[in-house]
Amino acid sequence: MTRSTIHDVARVANVSLSTVDRVLNGRNSVRQSTREKVEEAVRSLGYVRNTAAANLSRQRRTRFVFLLPGGANSFMRNLEDAVVSYAKPLIAEGVDVVVRTVPAFDGAALSRELNALDTDALDGVAFVAVDAPEVRDAVQMLRRKDLPVVTLVSDLPPDLRAHFIGIDNIWAGRTAGRLLGRFCGATPGKIAVVAGALMMQDHAARYAGFRQVLTEDFPHLEPLPPIEARDDAQLAEGRLTDLLASTDGIVGIYSLGAGNRGVVAALKTIRSVPPVVVHELTEHSRDWLLKGEIDAVIRQDPAREARSAVRTLLALSLGKHLNKDENRVGIEIFLRDNLP
Repeated sequence: MTRSTIHDVARVANVSLSTVDRVLNGRNSVRQSTREKVEEAVRSLGYVRNTAAANLSRQRRTRFVFLLPGGANSFMRNLEDAVVSYAKPLIAEGVDVVVRTVPAFDGAALSRELNALDTDALDGVAFVAVDAPEVRDAVQMLRRKDLPVVTLVSDLPPDLRAHFIGIDNIWAGRTAGRLLGRFCGATPGKIAVVAGALMMQDHAARYAGFRQVLTEDFPHLEPLPPIEARDDAQLAEGRLTDLLASTDGIVGIYSLGAGNRGVVAALKTIRSVPPVVVHELTEHSRDWLLKGEIDAVIRQDPAREARSAVRTLLALSLGKHLNKDENRVGIEIFLRDNLP
């Protein structure tokens, strides 16, 4: 009689090999309904564990994939470098982290990458989410296979992913609103807003928080509809230049995404530059602060996000307790006077 294998258990339970492995090794990262399906498959097949094979299985390497937006976005390149740097010493401990780039703001491209993941060979995935229907469908498929899914920087609805690593973007937008409200003083006017794309939850949430504060505490300031420049410096420069030339009464500028090199270039087309708040501390925004070309930077630490994401995936894949406070990412405000 042919002896049943772990592959048979995975096929009958309709789950991945890694899920069967987690159930057989008593890890807590598997949903109860999935655990019961695996246990029922084990019983129906009369599966008996091969102890030697199980020991070998426990020695297998842990593998994670990070999917990050490609392109010239300085923050994303800093985040990519931070993930690679943090993961490098983990290789000796049996943990492999692969970073791949996908086109920014492209839900179809991201969903293709997620659908192509070999869940039998992976222990978790982290990615910057595009909130599009095809991405939600791909994530639901991964969760049905009990692959730990972590969103990074930009989120999805909480019921889809296991955990989110990033700042509270409503708070970040409110912070920007408070800064510009103070910088602009009592002068009434309009605030120009430059975004990447509002299909990204982080950008939409920042704009919502920004509007909240202006409505509540600075009603004399009117936030204009965001220019969506897809974090592209050339697009940002052209569209903001047109807005500044065609709109009277702009007394402040909030850039809530990337493409800030284009924003600063557009400011050179006007005589009197209003207060400017941007996101992410890079070599460029540091230089603009020092030169007085912008007034404040709202930062999320890419090194902390990289560290928290890898630690979170490790905890989820091993069924260990997840310390959410330890992995929390806070908001930092930098002026020219407190640059690190």
